[in-house]
Amino acid sequence: MKNIVSIKNMNKSFFGVIAMDGMNFSLNESEIHCLIGENGCGKSTMIKVISGFYPYDEGELYINGKNYKRITPSESMREGIDVIYQDFSLFSNMTIAENIMMYHTIGSGGALVKWKNINESARRALLKINFDIDPAKYVYQLTVAQKQMVAICRAIAQEAGLIIMDEPTTALTTNEVSKLFEVVRELKAQGVAVLFVSHKLDEVLEICDRVTVMRNGKNVFEVGAGEAIPSKEEMIYHMTGKKIEDSSYSFTPGDGNPIMQVNALSLEGCFENVSFSLHKGEILGITGLLGCGREELAESLFGVLPADSGRIFIDGRDVGIPRGVQDAIKHEIAYLPEDRLTKGLHLEQSIADNSISRIIGQFVGKSGFLNAKALKEQKKKGLSTIRITGMRPDNPVKSLSGGNQQKVALVKWLTVNPKILILNCPTIGVDVGAKFEIHSIIKDIAKSGKGVILISDDIPEVMQVCSRVLIMKEGRISADINVKETTMEDLEVELASRENYAGEAV
Repeated sequence: MKNIVSIKNMNKSFFGVIAMDGMNFSLNESEIHCLIGENGCGKSTMIKVISGFYPYDEGELYINGKNYKRITPSESMREGIDVIYQDFSLFSNMTIAENIMMYHTIGSGGALVKWKNINESARRALLKINFDIDPAKYVYQLTVAQKQMVAICRAIAQEAGLIIMDEPTTALTTNEVSKLFEVVRELKAQGVAVLFVSHKLDEVLEICDRVTVMRNGKNVFEVGAGEAIPSKEEMIYHMTGKKIEDSSYSFTPGDGNPIMQVNALSLEGCFENVSFSLHKGEILGITGLLGCGREELAESLFGVLPADSGRIFIDGRDVGIPRGVQDAIKHEIAYLPEDRLTKGLHLEQSIADNSISRIIGQFVGKSGFLNAKALKEQKKKGLSTIRITGMRPDNPVKSLSGGNQQKVALVKWLTVNPKILILNCPTIGVDVGAKFEIHSIIKDIAKSGKGVILISDDIPEVMQVCSRVLIMKEGRISADINVKETTMEDLEVELASRENYAGEAV
């Protein structure tokens, strides 16, 4: 069997932090090879070395049998390597055909574009994975799953021998994940190698031929061809070096008034007549398909998207509708957005500065100067509540892994001591170890008497962390379920039935 990529004793460092430490890895044609590990273990660095984005410091890199001391992105593409990142790197204002044939068009060097050839070639790529869609359609008109298929077809048009998929199922529904797996298996049957990078271990067990586990920049465990795939618990142990048991959250509402009561909240085009209650110490889950209105609801509660009508009560007091972020903060509501990179953190600023960014005004004295001593003490106090191995507080927060960035974003909001904390997909793109730690933080927050709203499409997470879950469909609350009175399977069936219904309606 032909070897596509081989890495031997590879080292790579950033900001004095080791990303790869004697890494060894190999991948062959016609195999689905899953790469797993905690955030910061070196997965992304290895991918970027293979694709030519980063040079490596020491070691050896072989691609299709050739030894590359330094490979550029264009050389990597010529070797048949294509990376599909989470944003798919597509142009929304261009057609499907134009996106699929983009590299071919640029590489041809011609002054004129032969549109007939472009469209015919795009159709051939679509047919290879049985993707029935008009290639003249614009990318902005597509769903997330359809965009992913276009990105795969672009790789096929480039005659890629290796397709690297970085967290490919993050924004997909259950049915869409099943369809993606069908396509991945078809690619394998056509001789293409697929490097599948994921935090979702259930999916890894379903799709992989081989598994490599990374920890601290090294391959600590590898399954050879034909060998048995380890259990989920074994993979977690190899990833973290310890056994992790995530206990469920127990909550019993008291006799007092809810900490938050939402009555008939509506925002035209987003959600309608939403009502629910939240008690002190409760973790309330909200789930549903993408586009169901859950994110818009969260942003309305936080004043980003003020609702058109309805009322909100905090501790029995009518506060109306938050008309802005400062209005929501005044009512002791905090919100952790899903997109931590653009909405949750100041990436160029230090870890320590991010941790106090919401309360820095409290440290300005009468003279207008910051109290440096008090500020330093607060930074130390806030960061002491989270565990980040090898943390250097003065390093930019962008130097941290995704899970550790999320911990810093949580600390930033906990410094304001809110009554109500709204968390929008707080563990998206986060490894199993960091997810466990974030779950523990969330449970401790609730136990301290705060009300927590957790928005997530991760059903195991909802079952593990929440005491009650609301299902949203087409902007409405369609079910209010006590987690103790249901099972994960029943909840998945409930969501799947609504997913199918929504699909038929379209």
